[in-house]
Amino acid sequence: MSSGAAAVALAPWIAAQRTRLLAQRGHAWLLQGPSGLGQYALGLEMVRAWLCDAPTADGACGHCASCHAIEVRTHADLCVLMPEVQMMALGWPLSEKAQADIDDKKRKPSREIRVEAMRDAVEFSQRTSARGRGKAVLVYPAEQMNHITANALLKTLEEPPGDVRFVLASEAAHQLLPTIRSRCLGHTMVWPGQADMLAWVQSQGMAADAAAAFLRAAGGRPDDALALARSGRSPAAWAALPQAVAKGDVTAFGDWSPHQVIDALQKLCHDLMAASVGAPVRYFAPADLPKALPSIGALSRWSRALSREARTAEHPFNAGLMLEALVAQARNTLHSRN
Repeated sequence: MSSGAAAVALAPWIAAQRTRLLAQRGHAWLLQGPSGLGQYALGLEMVRAWLCDAPTADGACGHCASCHAIEVRTHADLCVLMPEVQMMALGWPLSEKAQADIDDKKRKPSREIRVEAMRDAVEFSQRTSARGRGKAVLVYPAEQMNHITANALLKTLEEPPGDVRFVLASEAAHQLLPTIRSRCLGHTMVWPGQADMLAWVQSQGMAADAAAAFLRAAGGRPDDALALARSGRSPAAWAALPQAVAKGDVTAFGDWSPHQVIDALQKLCHDLMAASVGAPVRYFAPADLPKALPSIGALSRWSRALSREARTAEHPFNAGLMLEALVAQARNTLHSRN
């Protein structure tokens, strides 16, 4: 499917949404929903179809020069805006200046969509189409635009020049400026049924029990489940995590980033809170959780602390010390009874 990432067959629910959206008109779409539901895949399918030399009602042909140019990331009429770390991970080229700055170690790849990239995209939208089938701009994840970057897009989004169309794909649309949201047609991503998700994840080469375990760990989000499976983690290690945390075992997290550790601990906190009030758990099997549950008060304090830590997870002062502090905090909470 995509350069720079493992090939993934298009999920049937993404294909169905693509067909439905392509039947509608509009110069700007906002694809919204929680992570793991395929916003990027659907956005890319839409721009493929818009630029395709021989499109059908079900999307791009997959064989023409335009489809090939998108596949190898060289299409002259497609502009992709992402944080630089994601651009590089997915094989999309950076601008010459941005690549030179990173190669020369003048700065690190950005985790936000840079305003310079947005200004380049605005200039791109004003140029004549190279292939004569219009131009497209794909922005993902759109919530990674700061206010300056978003404001640079506003006028072009409201009055697009010529034949340019936009797809903004977001995993946190509430963080977007209201003026951005109001200028787009909205589409809420479909949450597929459990049987469909299991079948698709298994079609990617996973055993049935592993597919079910990873889907549970991902909170029922198929793309996130596949990413977990391909990260080298095992269902057994995930199931053992609550007991390891209760013992204060830092090694249970291996080489996880602070963001990934906080995400896992927030999932554990969620399930412990649910179990303590008799509600169904979501991310772990009930048997994986400690038998003696902390008090709701202790869990609530832990949840708030994890939310605060999440704000600085991408820029920890010292990742090792942060991990030790997070695990110690978790262990203390799991042994708290008041």
